[in-house]
Amino acid sequence: MGNKEIPIESILLEEFNDNGVFRLTLNDSKRRNALSEEMMAALTLSLNHASKDDKVRVIIVAANGSVFCSGHDLKKMSAGRSADDNGLEYFTKVFSSCSALMQLIINHPKPVIAEVAGVAAAAGCQLVACCDLAIGGESSRYITPGVNIGLFCSTPMVALSRNISNKAAMEMLLTGEMVEANKAERIGLINRVVNDKNVTISTMELAVVIASKSSMTLKTGKQAFYKQKDMSISDAYDYASKVMVDNMLALDAKEGIDAFLEKRQPKWHDE
Repeated sequence: MGNKEIPIESILLEEFNDNGVFRLTLNDSKRRNALSEEMMAALTLSLNHASKDDKVRVIIVAANGSVFCSGHDLKKMSAGRSADDNGLEYFTKVFSSCSALMQLIINHPKPVIAEVAGVAAAAGCQLVACCDLAIGGESSRYITPGVNIGLFCSTPMVALSRNISNKAAMEMLLTGEMVEANKAERIGLINRVVNDKNVTISTMELAVVIASKSSMTLKTGKQAFYKQKDMSISDAYDYASKVMVDNMLALDAKEGIDAFLEKRQPKWHDE
């Protein structure tokens, strides 16, 4: 995990509390918290550090300003066309970096929660969809507007199509229209809508509940969830049964079951 005292001018702020919650705050409001190369690199670095830090149990991704994340920096993307290859190398690098970041979140051993206050657009909407959970304020909004500028949101499509129904995803992708918070909750893009004033409090409450569980169990469950999703029913049950057997043999499963039977709070060993 990085230094707790990051300068205010940093584009990504880190904060860690005693409950094991690691908070990452996008802090580049002048660029609408765009997923610039610098922002993606900062997020990647912090997430990689957090994966190796046993004190970190849950991660929150939040943002300062009225825009949660505007997606890619279109000004820089447009400037990339000035290269001799018309931007081929630059565009490839940017989209590859973004795809790697999204997969890092999905494959991360710690649960990741998006705290959305404001607009999540294009790759910013993709970021919300890639997080394991998401809490949105009443005024939060979600959009994949690429179709409006001749650039179909193909990479956000990957995350959307794995989080919400095909028709809901296609409506967002084909119309490029804004989705209000209540509809985002209804279609499953976010878990719940809360009062704008309570977004941080509600997200922290959820994070603390999850952080109180065995980190070994959380890691096991998150990994299994994503791995079984694309399997056939038969293969998924075979795989999940093996995961359950291995989990039952773990120290924390014994402690958890003993604590339940003895009507006491478990003392996790995280193994």
